[in-house]
Amino acid sequence: MNQKSYKTLNVYQDAKKLVVQVYLLLKKFPVEEKFALCDQIRRAVISVTSNIVEGMSRMSKKEKAHFLEIAYASMIEVDSQLDISIELGYITEDEYKYIHSMVCSISRQLTGLRNSVLDL
Repeated sequence: MNQKSYKTLNVYQDAKKLVVQVYLLLKKFPVEEKFALCDQIRRAVISVTSNIVEGMSRMSKKEKAHFLEIAYASMIEVDSQLDISIELGYITEDEYKYIHSMVCSISRQLTGLRNSVLDL
């Protein structure tokens, strides 16, 4: 896969949209969370796109699959942290549901891509 081809993957494009949506949502969080929960969520959500790119740049199927698994785990981390954010009153249930639907879609795509890389 050449350097630019990861950009054509639907999962990458969708994950990039998720990053933007999450960053916009984090603007609503209180200032005291800037270096706490916000920072953790930002690192987790950007990890998704980063690991897709890194995985698709690897030559071996095993390495590709490994980085896609890390991207998947980061997706679940984002979902969990935003679920906690509802309980803290930082986001609404509707805001969470919107992001959660994106997380579910991207998670399915990551699983499918991982399975295709491993020829499952």
